[in-house]
Amino acid sequence: MTQTERDIIIRCQQGDKQAFRWIVKMHQQMVFSLALKMLCDEEEAKDMVQDTFIRVWQSIRDYDPQRTFTTWLYTIASRLCLDRLKRKNRILSVQEDELVLKNYASDTDSQRILENSEWISIVRLMADKLSAKQKLVFTLCQLEGLSSEETQEITGFDARQVKSNLYAARQTIRKRLIELGYE
Repeated sequence: MTQTERDIIIRCQQGDKQAFRWIVKMHQQMVFSLALKMLCDEEEAKDMVQDTFIRVWQSIRDYDPQRTFTTWLYTIASRLCLDRLKRKNRILSVQEDELVLKNYASDTDSQRILENSEWISIVRLMADKLSAKQKLVFTLCQLEGLSSEETQEITGFDARQVKSNLYAARQTIRKRLIELGYE
């Protein structure tokens, strides 16, 4: 964390709303990305971003500057996503999702950027049989690119739990790909 970021966080802890706007601006895309991958619903993800930053504002005075701010932020966002997943009925993949995956997999343009709806369909299709914990660990490690150590800190899981949930998620996704005729 740079000195500027430290100063902004200190200003937030003192109630400076302008400094908090900067934090939101700098980190909202990261939170949206996580929420979209976890919840597989763009509107839910937008709501989750708002909920996350409300919680951050309410808890900013408790933030420990010895921790990485983004790790602390991921922790809040991932726990809110898990809570929402527990409340929400499981969303089952639909045949339309399979069609999106087949179209994407056969696309020869490697620079193609997935739109949110396509991303949601693919993640929903691949992760529909994962537990909430497996989905969280898979999302943080594989889709967000965080290290095992960061994932442990965010989730509160120990190294063994992260490793076993990631392994189970990969196996489930691999099996799902085989069922769809891939690999």
